[in-house]
Amino acid sequence: MWVRELAVSAPGKVILHGEHAVVLGKVALAVALDLRTFLRLRPGAEGRLSVSLPGVGVRRSWDTPGLRALRGRIAGKGRGEEEPLPRRQQLDALREFAGIAAGASAPESLATLAFLYMCLDISAKYGDVPSLDIVVWSELPTGAGLGSSAAYAVCLAAALLMGCGAISCPLQEGESTARWTEEELTLINSWAFRGERVIHGNPSGVDNAVGTWGGALRYQAGKITPLKRVPTLRILLTNTKVPRSTKVLVAGVKEKILKFPAIMKPVLDSIDAISQECQSVLEAMPANPSPEHYPVLEEFFDINQHHLNVLGVGHPSLDRLCQVTASHSLHSKLTGAGGGGCGITLLPPDTSPLAVEAAKQDLCACGFECWETKIGAPGVTLHSCSSLSDQVLHALTQS
Repeated sequence: MWVRELAVSAPGKVILHGEHAVVLGKVALAVALDLRTFLRLRPGAEGRLSVSLPGVGVRRSWDTPGLRALRGRIAGKGRGEEEPLPRRQQLDALREFAGIAAGASAPESLATLAFLYMCLDISAKYGDVPSLDIVVWSELPTGAGLGSSAAYAVCLAAALLMGCGAISCPLQEGESTARWTEEELTLINSWAFRGERVIHGNPSGVDNAVGTWGGALRYQAGKITPLKRVPTLRILLTNTKVPRSTKVLVAGVKEKILKFPAIMKPVLDSIDAISQECQSVLEAMPANPSPEHYPVLEEFFDINQHHLNVLGVGHPSLDRLCQVTASHSLHSKLTGAGGGGCGITLLPPDTSPLAVEAAKQDLCACGFECWETKIGAPGVTLHSCSSLSDQVLHALTQS
């Protein structure tokens, strides 16, 4: 029986360098974004498991005997140690149980499906998940390439594993936050990856790893390595709100490489070198860098943004973003797939608040949405509810 009211949070992510080149075996750097997803965990009505996702309009509740029966029905449908993703028969059974249409891909459908799958699979391995009331709310916009689904999966994994006793509850009375051991974080990450597979099919595993460990990670050819040390850097994150298809953009880059290999391969090698140089610079920087540490990072941004335009993943909205911030002596680049989506702008510590506010106003006048935030944020964290901000508490108690 679960008796405490607690909260779990996990960060989103941005790609600092290495977009698109990473698909072709080059190095990418992914960093944790200090915009977070929050999950409130509290005792539920006896014999019931409830989940509320106010951001996508989900409010569902199931009786635990019914979930136990469903778990028994799907247990033999393709489960195996080598195959963490449920097979089609398992997903079909979960969809039918939840009343989700076949092929439904709306965020609320996938989030519900991931919740049910993780809940049933975790309880099959570690014992029943107790009667709980779970509410999840996020500061991250969905569908913007900022790792919102992975942050959700990481929070769910931590809460469900803790609920059934597979990991500890490290928060002592009187503490505001706590983190799990390395071994427990590894378990959280593995289950979050399973949730991501339900949502995305075949993700790289980078987003859930950043959500679990925070800081910055190097990713190359399937291998994920945390950076030894990561400074906290202030940034402006801007969503151009221009929709794009990652699949189409990736295909376009591949086509261009096939068409002009002698021209494009050196560009990819240069992007790879930027990622590696940037890793060296970040690992040598102090935790709170001073202004003189920023010019080289700004140059990396400028060079890489030009490279990404050469690859064909730029967009007039991103050009506008870079022009607006340059007019305030700030340096920007796209992050993620490109073709619209989001951009990041470095904010050195000597940037005046007036300059930041002026840049934000000019970007918002273009129809963009801006957040002043940080990169290099901590990974999944357990909180006492009393330590959360009023905004987060309000969001988690309004459902």
